[in-house]
Amino acid sequence: MPVKTPRVGFVSLGCPKALVDSERILTQLRLRGYDIAPDYSSADVVVVNTCGFIDSAIDESLQAIGEALDANGKVIVTGCLGANPQRIVEQHPQVLGITGPHATDQVLALIHEHLPRPHEPYLDLVPAQGIRLTPRHYAYLKISEGCNNRCSFCIIPQLRGDLVSRPIGEVMAEAERLVASGVRELLVISQDTSAYGVDLRYATGTHRGVEYETRFVDLARALGTLGVWVRMHYVYPYPHVDKVLPLMAEGRVLPYLDIPFQHASPTVLKRMKRPAHAENTLQRIHSWRQQVPGLVLRSTFIVGFPGETDAEFQELLVWLDEAQLDRVGCFKYSPVEGATANGVGEPVPDEVMQQRYEAFMERASLISAARLAGKVGQTLQVLIDEVQGDKATARTAGDAPEIDGVVHISGARGLRAGEFAQVRITSADTYDLHAVPAA
Repeated sequence: MPVKTPRVGFVSLGCPKALVDSERILTQLRLRGYDIAPDYSSADVVVVNTCGFIDSAIDESLQAIGEALDANGKVIVTGCLGANPQRIVEQHPQVLGITGPHATDQVLALIHEHLPRPHEPYLDLVPAQGIRLTPRHYAYLKISEGCNNRCSFCIIPQLRGDLVSRPIGEVMAEAERLVASGVRELLVISQDTSAYGVDLRYATGTHRGVEYETRFVDLARALGTLGVWVRMHYVYPYPHVDKVLPLMAEGRVLPYLDIPFQHASPTVLKRMKRPAHAENTLQRIHSWRQQVPGLVLRSTFIVGFPGETDAEFQELLVWLDEAQLDRVGCFKYSPVEGATANGVGEPVPDEVMQQRYEAFMERASLISAARLAGKVGQTLQVLIDEVQGDKATARTAGDAPEIDGVVHISGARGLRAGEFAQVRITSADTYDLHAVPAA
């Protein structure tokens, strides 16, 4: 009688960094001969990779754990919320085990304990690039764990520890495997991409006979040799970031920077304890756009930070008008257990916070619509994400998956997901573009 292959269900919540953790665990499970179950009912045990950054994320994680327990009964918890196990045990004492973030070995040990591994795993069933949760044509490339910054609203260093960079040779080896598997876009992620390598004192490594330092600019230069889109996320505006602009102008990496500015008022940024908060960011932005006219900037902001005054909020709106950021997200401040920001100023009333959020998003949407309208009539290269009949959804170099806008293509027969295409932009709305294939 054939032995039943043990099956593990998986729920992945949170940011792309957590998604990469999930991919690593899934890859190791398949290497050990486990199957991945598509639903709760067919799983022998379920792993829930949680987020624990803000209250809404904690609530979502606790709800997901509860759903998995109700549907399956055997649940292992990992991820950022796992750094506070008491919070989980108080609500779900029946979970089988809890680990913190980026704890692949501990998760595997718990799975082995409650669901013994098969005797003879078929190693050749796992592709060289491992198991991924993204479409075949793009992948997240995590270059480090943890963070050395101590922003007052953030508890990531408490959850994930201080910065630990991966050696550049190791990162490039993974990037090459991904490209060889069909990946056409690498999304570089970490908690602070600009600080990459500082913990290793920028140790050197080699890639295809060329020596590189383990630092942000050298990583961009090395990735730029692979012939795919390279998109930089979570880039703090330290002065050395300027050195990557020539690589963008040369087409080596995408003309795109995801910079978490969080606010514009110097007094708010000081209370936030933001790194590089003293930089003249407007001057830097103008300089960047002179060097790379097609540069796309995205960022996120917090309104209603403790002690935020009307004058400080107006500073943010004026800055936004001047900066003309292409893609913007906004969050209302949410107290995080253990964050020092909770005591730096008087809480902003909920109704005031909501008004500021709406005013900010209205201003940002007007800027987005105007900048996209300027692309009408242009012919742009896009990466096709999905094709259905004669309609396709794609992204330009200025659009990261899931968080930015898309290009809706009509008359798309002959286009294929995962391939590049040239399209002519016919119209624009607030966040998306509309196009037809270029002649």
